Amino acid sequence: MVKVEDGLVLFPTFYTGVAQLVEHWSPKPGVGSSSLSSRANSDISTGLTEDNMNKIIAYFQEVHNELFKKTSWPTWPELQNSAVVVMVASLIIALVIYSMDVSFDTSMEWIYKKLY
Repeated sequence: MVKVEDGLVLFPTFYTGVAQLVEHWSPKPGVGSSSLSSRANSDISTGLTEDNMNKIIAYFQEVHNELFKKTSWPTWPELQNSAVVVMVASLIIALVIYSMDVSFDTSMEWIYKKLY
């Protein structure tokens, strides 16, 4: 029902939430709206079914099989050699960073002595 008062057309007021005033549609086909006023439909069951339990058991069996039968673990001498390589590389990197720090500190001291 439309009212006319003082030459103005008054439309009926509907009290709706902000989310219902504007509805945005996704440009992707098959994707629902982003409006907060509509709820997503869910076909996912929330309970733990026998099928879900079988999937969980199969997953852990595959993990066990992968870790103990398919993974090639290093031998003790290979592990020691790798550890030595890591320690030497860490020492070299630490020495490079230390030398950069000392050279920067020395150069900044020289610059400050010249300026002040």
